[in-house]
Amino acid sequence: MNITSLDSQVSVSEQVHAEELALLKAQGVELIICNRPDNEAADQPSFESIREAASKLSLECVHIPFSGSDMSVEQIAAFKAHVASGKRIHAYCRTGNRSTQIWRRATGLHESASEHTSVAPAPTTDAVKKYDVVIIGAGSAGVSIAASLLKRRTLRIAIVGKARVHYYQPGWTLVGGGAMNIASTAKPTAEVIPNGVTWLSENAAGIDADNQQVLLESGARVHYEQLVVAPGLELHWDGIKGLSETLGQNGVTSNYAFELAPYTFELVKKWRGGKALFTQPPMPIKCAGAPQKAMYLAADYWLKHGLLSKSEIGFYNAGGVLFGVKEYLPALESYIERYQVQLHLQHKLVRVDGGNRTAEFERTTADGKVETITQNFDFLHVCPPQRAPKLIRDSQLADSSGWLSVNASTLQHTKYKTIWGAGDVISAPNAKTMAAARKQAPVVAENIIAAFDKKSPIAQYDGYGSCPLTVENGKIVLAEFSYGGKLAPSFPSWVLKGTEPTYLAWLLKKSVLPPFYWHGMLKGREWLARPEPYCEK
Repeated sequence: MNITSLDSQVSVSEQVHAEELALLKAQGVELIICNRPDNEAADQPSFESIREAASKLSLECVHIPFSGSDMSVEQIAAFKAHVASGKRIHAYCRTGNRSTQIWRRATGLHESASEHTSVAPAPTTDAVKKYDVVIIGAGSAGVSIAASLLKRRTLRIAIVGKARVHYYQPGWTLVGGGAMNIASTAKPTAEVIPNGVTWLSENAAGIDADNQQVLLESGARVHYEQLVVAPGLELHWDGIKGLSETLGQNGVTSNYAFELAPYTFELVKKWRGGKALFTQPPMPIKCAGAPQKAMYLAADYWLKHGLLSKSEIGFYNAGGVLFGVKEYLPALESYIERYQVQLHLQHKLVRVDGGNRTAEFERTTADGKVETITQNFDFLHVCPPQRAPKLIRDSQLADSSGWLSVNASTLQHTKYKTIWGAGDVISAPNAKTMAAARKQAPVVAENIIAAFDKKSPIAQYDGYGSCPLTVENGKIVLAEFSYGGKLAPSFPSWVLKGTEPTYLAWLLKKSVLPPFYWHGMLKGREWLARPEPYCEK
C-alpha cells in the first residue's frame, strides 16, 4: 500500500485490503472513504467486505464511488462534508488518483493528480518469468536475504508474498506493556522491498522443485536458479477451541497479533485486580520468551500502581521448564517470586470460554497421565500454538514435523540443492526469533553466491538466537545463545552481562534495535552478523 498524505488530515492510496486497515488505524485514521465502484476487477475486494473489517476495528467506512473523473456535485459535497468533520481520513480507489481528484474538488484545488506507482504484476500463465533467485516470503528473513544478496552481486531477484504490511514483530511485547507505539511497528511492504528487486504481490501456491518453479495463486509460474523459502510460520489460533471467537474481547488478548497488542495494554491499564492467566503452548514457537515477557510487563505495571496485592497471576506453560537455557533461570525465577506468580508447568491450554471467562487446560502429571482442569480468569493472555505454513508442511520439502528440512549449518535443503531456507519455517533446532533471521541472512546469501560460482557452501549458521526477556519496564535479561543452549553474548560481560537484568539491554531493545531493523538489517547491513566459514563435519 503506497500511502500519499494530501494534507495533515487526508491521505490516499490504491485499493485497500482488509489486512491493511489495522495499520491505517494505528496511524490515526478514523474514517475510510472508498471511491471505487464494486466489480471493477475480478480480484477487487467488495466495499461491504472492507466495511465489515473496518467495523471490527471501530473504523467508520463510507462509499462514494465514481468512475474516471465523472464525479457528481452531490459526491463532491459528501466528500467535503466528511472533510469538514475534522476526522482523520484515508480515501482509496484503484490507484489513488480518483480519491485525489475528489479531494482537490472538495477543497477547491483542481491541479491534476500525480501518478502512483504500483508493484510488478505477476507473469501471465502462458509465459514463465525467469529469475536468478526467487524468495518466498516478504518478512524479516526474505527481505534481509534479498538485500544481502544485492550487496554481493547484481542478480535478478523476485520476492513472492501477498502481505501488504511488513511488521517489526519484536515491538509488540513493548506495545502490550505500554512502552512502544503500535504504528512504529508497521510499514507498507512496498517500502521495505530493496531497490532492484521485483515484488510479486501474491502468495505461492506450490513449489515444483524438480523443475525449479514456484506456482503462484494466480496460476502463473516463475522459474528460479536458486530458491529461498522464508514464509515464516502460521499462528494456529483455531488450535485452541473457542479462542478465535473471543480474541479482543472478554479480557482475552495476545501480543502475537498486531491488532491485539494495544488491547493488551488497555486491559493492563484498566485492571483493578482479579485473576490473570498467561499461557505458553508446546514448542516450537516464535520467540519462546514472549509469553512470559507479557506477564512481567503487566505485573510490573500493577506493582507500580499498587494493584499487585489484589492480583492472582498464573503462568501456564505446556513445557517442563520456565526457560530452556539454564543460565538465565536465576534472574527469571527472582521475578517470578517478586511478582508472586504461580508457575504451572506441563499445562496446555486447549479451550477458552470467553463469555464465562474460563480456560481449560490439559495437565500432564509426573506419571505421564493427562487430566483436564478448568480455571476462571479476569484477564487472559494467550500465545497460540504454531506450525509451518500449509505450503510447506504438506509438501515434499517438509520433515516429519512439517518444517522445511534444511541442513542446520548451511541452511541448504537436505534434498534439493537449489533450495535454501531461513526464518521461522526451517527445521533447524534454533530459537525462532528475528535475531536468528538476522544471522541466517548473510549465511544464505554467501552460500547462494557460492552456488552460482559452482562451489559448495562456504558459510555456516551456528544456531544463534536472542530473546530480550523484558522483566520490567526499564530492565531486560538479554538471553543470547546458539545450538545446544550454548551462551553466545554479543558484548563482553563488563559492557553488558546478559544473565542479569540491565537498563542497557532495555535501551538496546527499545531504542537501538528498531531503527537498526528498518534501516540496517532490511538494507543488508550485517552488523554483528558476519557468517563463520563452513567446515563439513
